[in-house]
Amino acid sequence: MHLKQGPQNAIRSVLLSVLKRDLILAFRRRQDLINPIVFFLMVVTLFPLGVSPEKSFLQQSGAGIVWVAALLATLLSLDSLFRADFEDGSLEQLALSPHPLFLIVLVKVFAHWIVTGVPLLLFTPVLGIMLHLNGEQIYTLMLTLLLGTPVLSLIGSIGAALTVGLRVGGVLITLLILPLYIPVLIFGTGTVEAVSSGVAVTGHLSILAAMLAFAVVMSPVAASAALRISLSS
Repeated sequence: MHLKQGPQNAIRSVLLSVLKRDLILAFRRRQDLINPIVFFLMVVTLFPLGVSPEKSFLQQSGAGIVWVAALLATLLSLDSLFRADFEDGSLEQLALSPHPLFLIVLVKVFAHWIVTGVPLLLFTPVLGIMLHLNGEQIYTLMLTLLLGTPVLSLIGSIGAALTVGLRVGGVLITLLILPLYIPVLIFGTGTVEAVSSGVAVTGHLSILAAMLAFAVVMSPVAASAALRISLSS
């Protein structure tokens, strides 16, 4: 006996299929998976060599170095967020399907964060020790990255959607999205500096959490509208 699949079950099945497919494709395209991580590690590792290896300087600027490297690594990976689906035609099929496109975009951004944001989080304790950050600073830095890196992926999805049909999309994404990353960068580094100064960080973390909540609600809607514009042009 076959039970009729309800609309909610159908949407859930589609979203899980999109998530599973994106993760499988990401792990098959290993260069797209590894390049942002290697870039992140190289920037953080080379910064003390190029600027100053002094312990006091690294303790003061370590959080900013990690945050800037994470921001640039995320930018580096954004061009591939929708491009493969656009080139093989599956993005157009997703847009024409009866399922809400903004939910599909949200799932694709979540998959992007799993393969880019989570590895950056995992390497942060090692880099924090290398930059002479103490345990409390490293813990706070990881907490800010946990809240901030999904915001970077969500905001970046808007730029990736707008430029998905362009050959020089990577450069345009940087120009479009980089100014929108500045508040996240300010509060991400400011939280760790507050810990170093002995100031309570609850307010800083609350603002980062509010940015994440706002980005989760608004970014998929904006990105889905941008995708429809790109596909129609």
